Amino acid sequence: MIDRDGLNATDSLGRPTRFEHGAIRFEVRAADRGCSARVGRLTTPHGVVETPAFMPVGTQATVKGLMPDQLRSVGSTMLLANTYHLALRPGEAIIEELGGLHRFMAWDRPILTDSGGFQVFSLAEKAKLSESGVVFRSHLDGRRLELTPESAVRIQERLGADVAMCLDHCPALPASKETIAEATARTIRWARRCREAHTRSDQALFGITQGGPHADLRAECAQALVEIGFPGYAVGGVSVGEGPEEIRRALEGAVHPLPWNQPRYLMGVGRPEDLLDAVAAGIDLFDCVWPTRNGRNATCMTARGQVRLRNARHARDPRPIEEGCDCPACRAFSRAYLRHLFIAGEMLGPILASLHNLAFLHRLTRDMRRAISEGRYVQFQRDRLAALGSES
Repeated sequence: MIDRDGLNATDSLGRPTRFEHGAIRFEVRAADRGCSARVGRLTTPHGVVETPAFMPVGTQATVKGLMPDQLRSVGSTMLLANTYHLALRPGEAIIEELGGLHRFMAWDRPILTDSGGFQVFSLAEKAKLSESGVVFRSHLDGRRLELTPESAVRIQERLGADVAMCLDHCPALPASKETIAEATARTIRWARRCREAHTRSDQALFGITQGGPHADLRAECAQALVEIGFPGYAVGGVSVGEGPEEIRRALEGAVHPLPWNQPRYLMGVGRPEDLLDAVAAGIDLFDCVWPTRNGRNATCMTARGQVRLRNARHARDPRPIEEGCDCPACRAFSRAYLRHLFIAGEMLGPILASLHNLAFLHRLTRDMRRAISEGRYVQFQRDRLAALGSES
C-alpha cells in the first residue's frame, strides 16, 4: 500500500506523482524530459498494469478466437469489454448471477468496460439521442435498449469491471464546430449524472473528454471533468473520421488540463504510429480492435510496417513474421505456412496472426517504458516512426 505521506510525493518539476481513490492507485514512476511521456503503475482490485499499456478488446467477453491463457502468454494485462453488447447478450443480470465478468470470462486480471457511448456513433442509424440518454434498437433482434448515464453506470456495476466509463456523446466527423460543442456540453452533463449514480467502491469510474479536433473544446471539457472529479480520464471521439493531425490537436487540448498523477486513456487507438505519438503526449492506456481484426484478415504488424500474409511473395518464404519475435506464430511457423493457413481457410491462421499482433503491441509498449525510463523516448519515437512502412 502507498502510505499517506507517499501520496504527497512530487517529481523534480514539482508535479504530484501518486494518486489513490477507492478501487485504484496510480503512480508516475518515470517521465521523459523531452516530451510528456511517462511510465506509470496502475493498481486495481485484480492486479497491476504497467503503463503505457495496450488493452485487447473483448467486446462480448472474449477476444475473438483467443483463450485467456494465450492472452496472458503474449503479455496482456488488462482487457476491455463493452456495456452495450453485454447488456443485449447475455445480459448483465446473468453475468452478475454467475459471479461477475471476471469469473464469467475466466480472466483474473483487470477489466475495463466501455459505457456504450461509442455505439451512439457506430450504430447511429439504430439509435435515438435525447438529453435523457440513448434509445437503441438492437442490431440483433430489434428490441429496445435504453442507455442513460444512470443505467450505463448501473450495468457496469453489475458487470463488476475494475474500471467503468461514463456515458458520453461521441459525434460523427466531419461535423460543424457547433454540433461538436453541443455533444461536448452533453458529455459534461452526462458525466455529472454518471458520477452521482456511481456507488460501487471497488470500481473506478473514468470521465471521457469530447470536443472533436478542436483544442479549445477539448480543454474546456477536460477542465469541467476535473472539476466534477474522477479517478481517471479518457480521450474519446478519436478515430471516428479525423486524420492524424486532428488527433494530435485533440490530444493537445485534452491532455494538458488533466492531473499529472492520474491515469489517461486514449480510446479506440491501436496503430503503432498513433501509440508512439500519443505516449509522447502523456497517454497511458490504449485499446483498439485493429490488431486482432487485422490479424483475422491476414495482416500482421512488424517494426518495419505491415506484412500481408496472403501476398504471393510469401508462398515460399521460410522466415517468421518478424525476426526476434517470441510469439507463438514466430517461434514455430514460417510466413509460407501462415499464408497456407489463410489460403486454405484454416482457423489457426487468424489465431496465430492475432496473437502476433498483440505480442507486437505489448512488446512496443514495453520498449516505450524502457526508453522513457532511460530518458530517450524522443529519439526512440523518431527511430520507430522512420522504420515503419518499409515492409509489405
